[in-house]
Amino acid sequence: MASAMLSTASAAPSASISMNNALKAKVKLGIGSLNSCFPNTKSFGRISMTVAVNVSRFEGITMAPPDPILGVSEAFKADNDETKLNLGVGAYRTEELQPYVLNVVKKAEKLMLEKGENKEYLPIEGLAAFNKVTAELLFGADGPVIKQQKVATVQGLSGTGSLRLAAALIERYFPGAKVLISSPSWGNHKNIFNDARVPWSEYRYYDPKTVGLDFEGMIADIKAAPEGSFILLHGCAHNPTGIDPTPEHWEKIADVIQEKNHIPFFDVAYQGFASGSLDADAASVRLFAERGMELLVAQSYSKNLGLYAERIGAINVVCSSADTAARVKSQLKRLARPMYSNPPIHGARIVANVVGDPTLFNEWKAEMEMMAGRIKNVRQKLYDSLTAKDNSGKDWSFILEQIGMFSFTGLSKSQSDNMTNKWHVYMTKDGRISLAGLSLAKCEYLADAIIDSYHNVS
Repeated sequence: MASAMLSTASAAPSASISMNNALKAKVKLGIGSLNSCFPNTKSFGRISMTVAVNVSRFEGITMAPPDPILGVSEAFKADNDETKLNLGVGAYRTEELQPYVLNVVKKAEKLMLEKGENKEYLPIEGLAAFNKVTAELLFGADGPVIKQQKVATVQGLSGTGSLRLAAALIERYFPGAKVLISSPSWGNHKNIFNDARVPWSEYRYYDPKTVGLDFEGMIADIKAAPEGSFILLHGCAHNPTGIDPTPEHWEKIADVIQEKNHIPFFDVAYQGFASGSLDADAASVRLFAERGMELLVAQSYSKNLGLYAERIGAINVVCSSADTAARVKSQLKRLARPMYSNPPIHGARIVANVVGDPTLFNEWKAEMEMMAGRIKNVRQKLYDSLTAKDNSGKDWSFILEQIGMFSFTGLSKSQSDNMTNKWHVYMTKDGRISLAGLSLAKCEYLADAIIDSYHNVS
């Protein structure tokens, strides 16, 4: 804090005042009297002024770089060009490129208001009705792990918070264990494990030559990992590539993880939103659970129910027995208590009402199919536009082979920069675009931008 001291001449030239304790000195009043003590003192006639500045205790804190994903939206908002497109953040938009609130969510909220429910604290583990339906949604209501009560489910702060809680569990109870993350992966995965002080490394996943899955590299790296490593897998709609293993691939991945005594750790952010089928999108997780493997699964309802701002998700730990699951859940609660105490209730009630009510549940599935269908249509139109406009003979079929809301274009950082600087298309610098933020009407414009950037920028 800066403090200013002002002195003026008085009738008694020898008059003096006491300075602050830090200086412990007396300065005579008069022209130049302060200047001798403070070289930076300014004199104005018979008035002398000095400013003492205390250095901030936070002086060593540097400016953090913009978030690579959320920073894209900030740059988009600052752009006044009418042709601009925000294909950075994975948030569903209508054909008019407007945010969409599901009708079934509106109905669930109306029911909540009619019931007049209060806003009391939830237990640390969250809303019991939410935890029940969310585990059943993931593993199947008739799944063996559900019937045998082998799942420890704790409501988390969406997918990010659920992953962070799992990371804290790993750090505390599996000290030194490494997490293997796909290369590439969602940008926040590394941040989460760094913050939790959990060591991580990458396994090969994306093959730039084929713009497809490097399955052999993936298997080799999982095999080479230290026994007992945590293998982070995307349950469906891999982010950022949109490239998923086939059912045959998943069988082989499960084989290798079992052979190496690794622990599978799924991130499921798009169940039902990728293919339009809740069961199909949960097939990979259920495969591992049905094999009797212990595993972790982080869930999010941001995409499939459009509950982005509600921060609603869960961490599930499948254990070898009900007794083990009870103990794991108690420790998850212990970790959550000093971290955020207890989770929010609004989104949890929405999920519990929608998934727990047969009529609303069916309506939700229909809306998910609609949203997934719109993205599939946009994906097809983009492919058609690229194929029609690009005379180079390049094969763009990888766009159709990918799934979910993202497409990994294969564009380099400099090419992605051209997309933004010249064409006002905002995207992440790894070449990922969110098809959920694209409309059919904008597909040809985007195709022009991609073709120009791919062929004319090195």
